[in-house]
Amino acid sequence: MNHSSSRLPIKLYNSLTGKKQVFKPQNGRVAKIYACGPTVYNFAHIGNLRTFIFEDILRRTIKLAGYKALQVMNITDIDDKIIKAMKSGKKLEEITLPFEKRFFEDIVKLNIEMPEKTPRATEHITGMITITQKLIKKGFAYVTDDGSVYFSIAKFKKYGRLARLDTVKQKSAARMAARIEADEYDKNEIKDFVLWKAKKPGELSWDSPWGPGRPGWHIECSAMSAKYLGDTLDIHAGGVDLVFPHHENEIAQSEASTGKPFSRFFMHGEHLLVNNAKMAKSAGNFYTLRDLEKKGYNPLAFRYLCLQTHYRSKMNFTWEALDSAGVALKNLQEIYALNKKDGTASKIKVGKSVSQNKTKEEKEMLLALSDDLNAPKALAVLWKALKNKNLPVKNKMTLINYADRALGLKIYESSLIKKAAPKTIPAELAKMADKREKLRQNSNYSAADTLRKKIEAKGYEINDKPKGYQIIKK
Repeated sequence: MNHSSSRLPIKLYNSLTGKKQVFKPQNGRVAKIYACGPTVYNFAHIGNLRTFIFEDILRRTIKLAGYKALQVMNITDIDDKIIKAMKSGKKLEEITLPFEKRFFEDIVKLNIEMPEKTPRATEHITGMITITQKLIKKGFAYVTDDGSVYFSIAKFKKYGRLARLDTVKQKSAARMAARIEADEYDKNEIKDFVLWKAKKPGELSWDSPWGPGRPGWHIECSAMSAKYLGDTLDIHAGGVDLVFPHHENEIAQSEASTGKPFSRFFMHGEHLLVNNAKMAKSAGNFYTLRDLEKKGYNPLAFRYLCLQTHYRSKMNFTWEALDSAGVALKNLQEIYALNKKDGTASKIKVGKSVSQNKTKEEKEMLLALSDDLNAPKALAVLWKALKNKNLPVKNKMTLINYADRALGLKIYESSLIKKAAPKTIPAELAKMADKREKLRQNSNYSAADTLRKKIEAKGYEINDKPKGYQIIKK
């Protein structure tokens, strides 16, 4: 029996065409997704993490619609920013590996499903050289006197279609034979971009047919996506800041190399603002997940906050909004805990579909997500059902279970539900808890974690809150 016809159609906004289109994988079953990953020279900030949450909702929706997801997310462990960081005297791995580890810790805390492949750029230099050689042979790239290699945008007639670039500027730049070596630049600098950078004194390098050097930033994604997903992707996703030059350049070098379309869909998440201003360290409004945790917030409260704004709309982060999101998540957890006491509801297995025949509420939720990942509407479906006094408890619990699979909020985890604190806490544990709180405020997380383990060993657990903490007996 062919089940594909019974699948609910997914409509996704395609940045390449500028409109919503029905999405189906090329091979009918497995969706091949490439999502640009972190550059591991620093912590991922909450704007980056919002993009990864949007991509997680994308893969969850695709799976709920009956397809399989094959997702690749690269780890950029060599680029201009990392080379700059190496001037401190540290080796490459000393800079990249700790931040890579912390990034994946953030992913786990935010309940983001792990992609099937997470390759590092430095492990795929050979593939980047191979593509560059092919581009030179086909006349799309050229070698300069210093041993660098550039892509000629004048040779690729479709250059600029994703970013809707001004063709007059393109031709003008091409006539001047202008080149740009920087990995990141804006639309006012439309020039031939670098595929391979000749070694500079003191820089890390690899051998190549053009001499020692390192890859440009853009070529890494073309090499890794081709290796793990083939010449044509189903979906390429990332933040809106990657449209130009990164994704534009990926299209050019990949399609010039293979002669095939690079990706059928491009999807981009909008910017996150802080108090309606661009996030920047200089402005003092630059936050990582650790900054939120230092203030006692549950990372999943941030996930809930992100789901309240459509991924293609700018999101405004405020501490007040995060407080409200935390309260809403706690309310969901408490509703689950209260309704679980019902004998019928307690038989529902978390994480598994209760029935192949979806309830009306489940269908409404999937319908919302299938309309270009409308998570705010999916949340509204959930709350409307839970507030419906005439809806049976079983239906409510079934929907909560389905919402967990769709939205990834871990509503069902009793460990996240706040419990009443006991009237008395042993004085020894109270002192340890106070000391731990001071260590956390001073960012001494290693020592704080040691005290937490000692407290747990004595039969108690400690929950961090926006202000202070709470000790409860296990």
